[in-house]
Amino acid sequence: MTGSAGIGAQIIATLAARGFTIAVAESLTGGLLVAELVNTPGASAVLIGGVVAYNTEIKRSVLGVDAALLAAHGAVHPEVAAQMAVGVRTALAVAGTPAHVGISTTGVAGPNPQNGVPAGTVFLGFAIGTRVTTKRLQLGGTRQAIRAAVVSESLAELEKLLG
Repeated sequence: MTGSAGIGAQIIATLAARGFTIAVAESLTGGLLVAELVNTPGASAVLIGGVVAYNTEIKRSVLGVDAALLAAHGAVHPEVAAQMAVGVRTALAVAGTPAHVGISTTGVAGPNPQNGVPAGTVFLGFAIGTRVTTKRLQLGGTRQAIRAAVVSESLAELEKLLG
């Protein structure tokens, strides 16, 4: 993840300058995204924490993703990513105060498809204030390459959204 280290540091600096906090919800990245943010000295000033919701039921029970949505579409869906990003802000609230920013990853790292969804299909979710957006990625390569690319793409998109 060496290419994303500079972006991670910039995001931490931007969030700190604005007095914002961030919470992370991850599925296929399994903690890699929050670990990349933690690599930046001073991250503790803004990073509340992360939830690795690898099991679909955790997306519902911990992050508040709608059960009917999960039943109808599975975990790899843009609205699931959006709800994860919104839900992690509350799930990791400190003293009743939700994080200002929530970011999420959900998708299929491979090597095989999951529930008919091809490997490399990923949705990112971003909740910044009242603005909630998603981004779809279609990636190729090994499982490790896909997961690394998701971290880099997540940070690049967040940096852009924080503008």
